[in-house]
This record gives sequence, structure tokens and C-alpha cells, in this order.
Amino acid sequence: MAKTATKDVKKSKTADTEKTNVHKVIKKTLKSKSKQGSSPLSSSKQIPQKEKKVTEEGTLKTSKWEEEYRKSIDSPAPLPKRNNKGELIFDDCPDMRPNMTPKEVLQAGSFGGTYFRPIKSGVTGEKYSGVWKELPKDWLEGLSISKQVASSAYHTDVNTYKVKCGGSLEMWESSGWINKQDPYGWFQWYCRFYLGRRTSDDERQISRWKKCAGIKGRWRNNLIGKCVRSGCAFDNSAISPVVRQTLQHWGYRLSKSDFEKGAKRVK
Repeated sequence: MAKTATKDVKKSKTADTEKTNVHKVIKKTLKSKSKQGSSPLSSSKQIPQKEKKVTEEGTLKTSKWEEEYRKSIDSPAPLPKRNNKGELIFDDCPDMRPNMTPKEVLQAGSFGGTYFRPIKSGVTGEKYSGVWKELPKDWLEGLSISKQVASSAYHTDVNTYKVKCGGSLEMWESSGWINKQDPYGWFQWYCRFYLGRRTSDDERQISRWKKCAGIKGRWRNNLIGKCVRSGCAFDNSAISPVVRQTLQHWGYRLSKSDFEKGAKRVK
């Protein structure tokens, strides 16, 4: 019993550490933009006032490239379905309901174009490059690999909301959030999970998503609160572009139905 209690305490402390790290990253980003004289509101001229809808209701069609990837997996889980709210429903994990596929995250403009850059992992000790090649080709259609997918330099103009967000890989490694099987982090896990891979690390990664973008997720509710208090529409991208970009990296974009439900809880 004592060992079990100790493990529970460690898990609790680890979860608190992750929340603190994410909060520090976003807070630092907002502070930096303020010093430059560009607040989320003042940057509204540079980004669309209304977000473009990237999701469509209905059954998700599998591309031939996605099928090719799935053939390389032993007993792949079924691909998710999209409900009438735009949420992705995974049969074996109904608690995680992102509303952006990995392809949509990449095509929308994310990670400053750097996610699949060459790295040396502090977790595995190995060097990685060209990892983007494992992705289905249609996910990268129309994208510049050198600038929008595997760039060594961060490009804010690549991002949907034209802001920088997110911590460094080294920060996530030092915090203990990177697993050896996915040395690039959560989004790499999400790409593989979406395509049907299942591993023992899934429960932890799903929990991370829920704490960030789930119904009770910190950043989903942070954004809802800011929209309510500002009196602006849920899809006004001038409100908290840093938080919106962060949520996008976790496969989520605030929807009208989620906003309306969450707004009732705002005090």
C-alpha cells in the first residue's frame, strides 16, 4: 500500500509539473509579445477575424497513403469517425475527442514549421532526420518541407495565428514528458495513434490531451473565459492567438457548441 501511495504522489507531482511548464511557456510568449508592442488584440489586422473551418462532418475517408502506413502496423485499430459536432471519435478511447486530424493540424500551419526538423534526442541519445517521410504523402500535399514541416528555424508566419508558442524539445525532455518510442513528442504520438498504432503509453498521452484540450482542459477553458469576458465571438482569432495556436498543436480548435457549454461555467 505504501508503494502504491508513493507512486500516486509522484504521478500527481508530475502532472502538476507539466501544467506549470505549459503555463510558463504561454505566459512567457504573451509577455514577449507585449514588450514588442503587439498584444493579441493589436495583432488582429495580421490574422483573420474569423477562423476558417477546417473540419467537415461525416465519415473520414482513408487515403491510399494512410492505408499503406496502416499495413505496416500489427493489428491497427480502426480509424476514428467524425460526429456531427466535428469531433473525432476513437472507438477504443471515447474520452479523447480532438476535432483536428494530424493532417489538418499540419495543413493549417503549426509548430512554426519546425516539428519534424532533424534532432538529437536527449532521451534516446540518437539522431533523427527525415522523420516526416513516414507520414502519409497527402498530409504534406502543398507544404514546403523545408519551411513548413522540417525547418530548423521557427517561422511565426507559418502558424495559423502568426504567433510563436510552445516550449523547446529540451524542456519537455527535462520534464520527463518524452517517451523513447516518440522522441519528437505528443504530436508524433498523435500521428501514429490516429493511424491505428496502440501502445502502453497511450493512456498517459490521452491524459495529457484531456488536461490541455479536453472538456475540463486548462487551455480550452482559459480561451472560453477570455472570449466571454471580452464579449467577443468564440472564433474571433484576435482573442488569445497564442492559446489558440497551442490548442491547435494538440489537435483542437474551439467550436461553437463547446464554447456555449463552457461559457455557462464562466464566473
